[in-house]
Amino acid sequence: MLKITQPEAIPPTFVPLYSTDLGSMYCGFCEDALASDRWSQYRGKVQLILTSPPFPLNRKKRYGNLTGQRYLRWLKGLAPIFSDYLTEDGSIAIEIGNAWEKGRPTMSTLPIEALLAFKEAAHLYLCQEFICYNPARLPTPAQWVTVERIRVKDAFTRVWWMSRTDRPKADNRRVLTKYSESMRDLLKRGTYNSGERPSEHNIGKSSFLKDNGGSIPPDLLVPTPQLIEDELTEVLPVSNTRTNDPYQIYCRQQSIAPHPARMPEPIAEFFIRFLTDEGDLVMDPFAGSNTTGAVAERLKRKWLSVEADMDYASASEVRLHPKLLKEPPRHQPLGSAAPSRRTRDASDRKVCTRVAATRRSSSPTCSESGS
Repeated sequence: MLKITQPEAIPPTFVPLYSTDLGSMYCGFCEDALASDRWSQYRGKVQLILTSPPFPLNRKKRYGNLTGQRYLRWLKGLAPIFSDYLTEDGSIAIEIGNAWEKGRPTMSTLPIEALLAFKEAAHLYLCQEFICYNPARLPTPAQWVTVERIRVKDAFTRVWWMSRTDRPKADNRRVLTKYSESMRDLLKRGTYNSGERPSEHNIGKSSFLKDNGGSIPPDLLVPTPQLIEDELTEVLPVSNTRTNDPYQIYCRQQSIAPHPARMPEPIAEFFIRFLTDEGDLVMDPFAGSNTTGAVAERLKRKWLSVEADMDYASASEVRLHPKLLKEPPRHQPLGSAAPSRRTRDASDRKVCTRVAATRRSSSPTCSESGS
């Protein structure tokens, strides 16, 4: 059941924008939320931090993004704070996209350097790297890909799964994918070519005859003509082009600009299933449209989300409360002087907007950049 908070003149970081029985969304900077007394009760209790911070893009985005060494220092500084909130066997899964050198057809190593700095600052183990292929990505960078035709399109992001221990909670049996047709035939037939392979692996006569209910997903997927994309969406070849989901419908109804870099639900579902159990706490400090919270709710996990942009945070409520789709338009187009939605009065919105405005010069907003 959705619970709406009517705060008085209290900074929005410390009061939920909206809540359910399992979680709450806050509006404010993640640094402020994680340092607040209200959130201190969750230190050492978060099983998974799943997030997509702003990418280090050369083009400025509304959701906030830094570049160069400022970006690296900012992300590195968050590592010890995030780590402090994890359980002993908890995980951090961070999605970061690629970056290109300004004015040059060469890729920047900044995303990888920033992830390494983050890992080292909190003394984390890199449990595994995942590549998330998006077949629907536009052919960018346009100058090098579609104009000069000297590069191919950039179509993936990487997710680093990290933990304070080399054996965090995880179970790949919760993310099995459908067997291929050839594997189903093999199980039915009961025979296959066993013996030594050119790789020097020795395959036993019955090693692959047990039906485990599905295939163990890989950390990297390269689609082939034999594979059906719809059967592999949980193996991370995920596009994000849907326009008829409740969130986007609601944004159109309310004349709200949707978050431009939403995390696809299959990515959130993959990591939440893989790394948590029902009842565990999942946190997203760059929540954007709150994909993480909505998926956690559906999978019966507790959740905490924080987002710096009031419009993005407010519109995300429809993911948890679809009945809002039936409400008449109440939100004016972005840039108007009208107050925000019913969950916050005009003065609260001004607090969030003013805080964001004064801090953008030194740190990016807490928004999802792939969520």
